[in-house]
Amino acid sequence: MPETVSSYYGKDHDRLDTLFKGFQILKNSDFDRAKASFREFKIGLQRHIIWEEEVLFPVFEKKVGSGLGPTDVMRKEHRLIGALLEAIHQKVKEHRTDTDTEEMNLLDVLGQHNRKEEAILYPTIDGVIGPEGVSKVFTAMAAISPERYETCCGSHGHDKDHVDG
Repeated sequence: MPETVSSYYGKDHDRLDTLFKGFQILKNSDFDRAKASFREFKIGLQRHIIWEEEVLFPVFEKKVGSGLGPTDVMRKEHRLIGALLEAIHQKVKEHRTDTDTEEMNLLDVLGQHNRKEEAILYPTIDGVIGPEGVSKVFTAMAAISPERYETCCGSHGHDKDHVDG
């Protein structure tokens, strides 16, 4: 059975959830491993958002029209997710583990966001764009340069936006 938007993006949600849980489990016992897990999570989530906003949503909107629809809501939620992600990132950069409140807020927003995407938006997109459209989405996603979303975990002093690796 060919890959669909629903299956692919759902698996990516699961992968990201596992990475974030790894960070949460390890942050107080093995900070270096926790930081590595957070780095992979942050980069993966940023990539996921770019895939949606620059590839998936425009393909969908081209078929159904744009306006104040579900993709606009998702974009607004992405801004909130990004702010919460950055709040955790700032503490990780400072080698701080007091991120419980930020984690709870991020997981709350991400949980609701992902449920809406997986239950409603992704299946709708699959139905609207069909297998040929899905193929084009995956091709366009693969063409996005990693430099667009790999903004985490470099070395201090070289790039103020990075966590040292």
